Amino acid sequence: MSDQDPFIGRDILDGQFKIVERIGSGAMGAVYKALQPEMNRMVAVKILHKKYTQRPDLASRFRREARAMSHLTHPNTAKVFVFGQLEDGASYIVMERLEGANLHQTLKAEGPFELARAIRILVQVCGALDEAHAAGIIHRDLKPENIFLCQQPTLRDFPKVLDFGLAKVTEREMRPGSMVITQEGMVFGTPEFMSPEQAEGKTLTPASDLYSLAIIFYEMITGALPFEGSSSTDFINAQLRAKPIPLNKRVPGKTFPEVLSMFFDRALQKDPADRFVSSREFSSALSACLEVVETEGPSSSVLSSPSYDSARESSLDEVVRKEASRHRPAPPAAAAVSMRLVVAVAAISLVVGMILMSLMSELTKK
Repeated sequence: MSDQDPFIGRDILDGQFKIVERIGSGAMGAVYKALQPEMNRMVAVKILHKKYTQRPDLASRFRREARAMSHLTHPNTAKVFVFGQLEDGASYIVMERLEGANLHQTLKAEGPFELARAIRILVQVCGALDEAHAAGIIHRDLKPENIFLCQQPTLRDFPKVLDFGLAKVTEREMRPGSMVITQEGMVFGTPEFMSPEQAEGKTLTPASDLYSLAIIFYEMITGALPFEGSSSTDFINAQLRAKPIPLNKRVPGKTFPEVLSMFFDRALQKDPADRFVSSREFSSALSACLEVVETEGPSSSVLSSPSYDSARESSLDEVVRKEASRHRPAPPAAAAVSMRLVVAVAAISLVVGMILMSLMSELTKK
């Protein structure tokens, strides 16, 4: 492979990194495992294909996204250590190297996730997205391949979100009928997980990522996508026009709790305004679903007979509000009242203390 790839065995950045092997490749570039001798650690180095260095728009986008990612500090976001251009003009990003497997690989190897496991993973992913969205970064290609589950002896299922705005699908990772939509070499997304507004080429907001995350959740607990299709065109049309396949019709012989159907009814709305408004609300809804299921029955992704009490929990919004209220800080007005009470008590104590001191002084004189 070293004869075919000029980067294998090469030192870059004045010997700071030594490229050991190529571990992945795509339309826009390649990913390498590299040694950082000074730190005694292995890292991942992404290098944009040299032919794209002549495309100022692509090179600029690569650097812009790398710069934005380098400022993200959430523990569930893959860390960017350094980025720039090599001597030959090729753009690169040095990132942390991860051990484990991505969600797509895990799903293929183990089958559908148990509900509690899926939710705990995605709640962490929401944390990473929340930080990115606050910084104005939209992922644009969120899918199981871009959520990596780190597995260590003392740390299981710790997700890392990969490649905000830079993710590519390699031929090896593409599922049957999948295709990356490109325009002059620029990747815009993967049809199976693409939001309706993304399929139409509209300006994207955080709601687009949350739509993709809902499809990921659906696939995690069912092992299937919410839409049928055999080609990229089929999936794009489905994202634009088709209704998601109800959970209880997706897996023969399986019945899911009603609260999950309510969740997907909202999360997979075609209009972004009708979905969850933020990663935090999405996360709260996930946690609320799990709380309801665990209260009403076994914490399993599939229940034989749903016992969701609609009279007690009339809507998912109510469940979400209850979950969010558990973590909501005290209103400013209440906090201000509490502070005034503290100050008043302190003042009274001071006055009483002064009076007592004065009385003691008078008694002493007598």
